Amino acid sequence: MKITKLDVFILRGPPDERPHWVSNFTVPTANEVLVRMQTDAGIEGFGLATSYTNAEPILHVFKSGIADRIVGQNPLTPERIYQDLFELTSKREAHEKGWGREALIRVSAAVDVACWDVIGKAAGLPLYQILGGYRDRVPYYVTCAYYRDGKDLAELRDELQKLKSEGHKGFKAKVGGLSLAEDIKRLEVIRDVIGTDAELMVDVNRAWDLETATEAVKLLEPLRPRWLEEPLRWADDRRELKILSGRTNIPLSAGESELTSYGCRSLLEEHAIEILQFDVTMFGGFTEGRKMAALCELNHVAVTPHHDCFIHAQLVASTPAGGYVEAFTDPERDPLQAELYENPPEMKDGWLTLNNAPGLGLTLSEDTVAKYGTRVL
Repeated sequence: MKITKLDVFILRGPPDERPHWVSNFTVPTANEVLVRMQTDAGIEGFGLATSYTNAEPILHVFKSGIADRIVGQNPLTPERIYQDLFELTSKREAHEKGWGREALIRVSAAVDVACWDVIGKAAGLPLYQILGGYRDRVPYYVTCAYYRDGKDLAELRDELQKLKSEGHKGFKAKVGGLSLAEDIKRLEVIRDVIGTDAELMVDVNRAWDLETATEAVKLLEPLRPRWLEEPLRWADDRRELKILSGRTNIPLSAGESELTSYGCRSLLEEHAIEILQFDVTMFGGFTEGRKMAALCELNHVAVTPHHDCFIHAQLVASTPAGGYVEAFTDPERDPLQAELYENPPEMKDGWLTLNNAPGLGLTLSEDTVAKYGTRVL
């Protein structure tokens, strides 16, 4: 089998008139690169690359010839294709063409996911079965409680009451953008609304210094968070995560801000986190994602990826180390989760049940691609 063509689109959501803030940056409603891979066997696969920053460097890689290295290769050899693309990050050729390291890694992720979609379709099996087949459903949580201009505790309460009424069982709240005292008040409102039986996750998005985080974990204990995510600033977060883990019984999580699977390996080597949150649409694809999942299993760490729940569910369902997937159920925050697929998996009572269709098991909505997409290649 050979890859005969790549079709590439940038998917952008509408401008957010009232932006969603985390602790230190706004998040786009959608900013993903869609790669559609055609083959001489008549099988088409697709992959996504997620970007929270300007996607133009990624698009430049596609516009300036990277497809020439991919077309003609066998999509059933994802290790070879991934290594060929990843190795460009250390070669002069990339510098000469203006291909940045992070952009190349995003490209390799999207292409790899597309290859694995083709592999599953060629085998007639959903990816979670090819990757291990541990189970066919996974728990999910809803990311919510973003900061927004003018948002007060009453609006926050209304938001959580609506989510609870929709039947969700896990809720991840954003903190770190206000004073610690104010954030604790917000979390107390959330816990009051969702009750004691629901899971509460807390995401700092790398905003606290070690002193603040040390104070925070003491104040958080009565709220019984399932985990505390990326609590520490980026500069020395691996070492400080190790220190913080010795000061609390709250499980710590990290990984989405790493650039490679090697960075995730280093997190595991610190023995500081209990949950790894890498993102196969940002780095590694399934080729590296399955390796990270195996490392997690051997190190007693849960696999709970960042973003794109319908894609990551394939990996989480494949392994005994599988934890949760992250859902964005508010179309205003993420219209792609709501609209991109004609056959989204069922999400009910806190569980996402995977489709049995082969590959990713997902059918793209052509209307949605046209609505949000701009062709790049």
